[in-house]
Amino acid sequence: MCSITRLGKELRDINEHPDPYVSLRPSDPNNMFVWEAVLKGPSETPFEGGKYRLCLSVPRDYPMVPPKANFVTKVFHPNVDFETGAVCLDILKSRWSPAWTLVNVCRAVLCLFSDPDPTSPFNCDAGNLLRAGDITGYNSMVRMYAITEAGAPPFTDDE
Repeated sequence: MCSITRLGKELRDINEHPDPYVSLRPSDPNNMFVWEAVLKGPSETPFEGGKYRLCLSVPRDYPMVPPKANFVTKVFHPNVDFETGAVCLDILKSRWSPAWTLVNVCRAVLCLFSDPDPTSPFNCDAGNLLRAGDITGYNSMVRMYAITEAGAPPFTDDE
């Protein structure tokens, strides 16, 4: 299946079955190779309440080759390059399968929010906090960026 046909099918599926945590569409209706996603921060994480913009660059030989994912919103996370927003995720590299869709990629990125992998970080500061067991420090940094960059409301003292 050619990439344009596949992307058209994915867009129809997105419109027919919207995901409550992922809003996804082509950035420009005349260019199906650049998509914009808005991911809702998962509840019960320091990302909660934030809206995170993610750019997906789709190669011409998609789905045989994975898209590239870069956050537009600043995110403090060990698997996200703080400067470029590039996402380090196994399904975007060695574990890619043509069966994956762009929505699947977005859902996998959301899973990273709940379950970060600090062992080989893109963001060493975030990775070091987690490896040192400083969960409070990590969560505080994540929350600060969720509020200042992703529009999350501040938690109240009883949360």
